[in-house]
Amino acid sequence: MHIDKNSYGTIALVYLISAAVVTTCFCFGICIWVRWAVLVFALVFCTWQTLFFRVPVREIMGSDTKISAVADGKIVIIEKAFEKEFLKCDCIQISTYMDFFDVHANFWPVSGTVTYYKYHPGKHFLAFLPKASDDNEHSCTCIRTDNGKDVFFKQIAGTFARRIVCYSKVGDKVRAGEQCGIIKFGSRIDLFIPLDSQVMTKLGEFPRACESILASLD
Repeated sequence: MHIDKNSYGTIALVYLISAAVVTTCFCFGICIWVRWAVLVFALVFCTWQTLFFRVPVREIMGSDTKISAVADGKIVIIEKAFEKEFLKCDCIQISTYMDFFDVHANFWPVSGTVTYYKYHPGKHFLAFLPKASDDNEHSCTCIRTDNGKDVFFKQIAGTFARRIVCYSKVGDKVRAGEQCGIIKFGSRIDLFIPLDSQVMTKLGEFPRACESILASLD
């Protein structure tokens, strides 16, 4: 396990603010139990924030035909949907919602070549709401496998997520299970796959990024 390289500044800011709050409590005449309560809370909060931005070591199960989970979380949508930005066709949409306690690092769902990437600024509705897919800040990536199948996914910011990091560059060769970015704080992944894909997950399940296979392109 390591800490996401794009999150060092965020973690440093959390530590500095926590240290300032604790120092203030101990420098002024606040009762002793409040001081120690603030100290314990600050330590717990800093530890949680450090773990929040971790990039875990996972067994890679995805390939150019097996679509693995982009992120940890809960499956909240499995339905037929029209992907209107790039593919412009009906697809199967599989959406994963991440809460504050999930790993927020994201990973390539399949192996292939990046054929499309675009970042969209936007609003910050709750990530599990349907309108968040189009209205919220998000980035879009399409990967074409060696067999010519397109897998399209969105990284969607939530109410508290204020930064999306994505490593997508058109023309890059990518490998399923390697890190493709991170979304800071609550967020969602929308995955659009071909209609003839075999879905291998269910609503309400909790996939693990890299290790859980959501669908097969075979």
